[in-house]
Amino acid sequence: MKGGEYMNLKDKLNPLGAAKLFIEDRFPACDAALLAGSVTRGEATSTSDLDIVVFDHLVPSAYRESLTAYGWPIEVFVHNLQSYKYFFDSDVKRARPSLPRMVAEGIPVKKNTLLPTIQAEAARTIEYGPVEWTTKEVDMKRYFITDILDDFIGSENRAEELFIANALAESLHEFVLRTNKRWIGKSKWMIRELNNFDPFFTNRFVDAFDNYYRTGEKSLIIDLADSVLEPFGGKFFEGFSIK
Repeated sequence: MKGGEYMNLKDKLNPLGAAKLFIEDRFPACDAALLAGSVTRGEATSTSDLDIVVFDHLVPSAYRESLTAYGWPIEVFVHNLQSYKYFFDSDVKRARPSLPRMVAEGIPVKKNTLLPTIQAEAARTIEYGPVEWTTKEVDMKRYFITDILDDFIGSENRAEELFIANALAESLHEFVLRTNKRWIGKSKWMIRELNNFDPFFTNRFVDAFDNYYRTGEKSLIIDLADSVLEPFGGKFFEGFSIK
């Protein structure tokens, strides 16, 4: 199957079966392996791939590879028994738990005695959440949101507005989640992480931006942004300084 061509889900080999065959073929001597991603959460679509995490103590350093096998596009994340810790720490710092989530939620394809310990470590990382923002960081983010919001309010150029709105959506999602010590997301994971935090707020968030993209009416987004910033002092411009 060439890149960009996808089989119907019902025509593909079972995800777990495909993952087992892949490990037997490509990583027969690895210590352990997990199948992760949308197929394990029951969220697979016709364009979903298999996310496979491999642990092999003989691998000198971590790497990632994309390929196609057994009718599936496959993303494989290969780690030794120490390298994954660096990526756990890195994901905590950027507040996007990509590897910890894959490991914590993954279905074992190949087991060993260390795997439960690694999965428990990943689960603790997810539960603890990202590093809490300092007051200085909150104020800096307030300032940047204020700047984007003012650009959005003042813009009379529809083409520019569309991309200002995109930037505002990403910044607001980040601010809401990080000020509540929650993980953030990218692309589809923005909404997933917002839903994990507060489905009611997420509906308001989506409605505000959907209404703007359909009608050009800005008021719901402006009200949303004001309500997000208000508990932290509202919009912030006067007195801001970076030293």
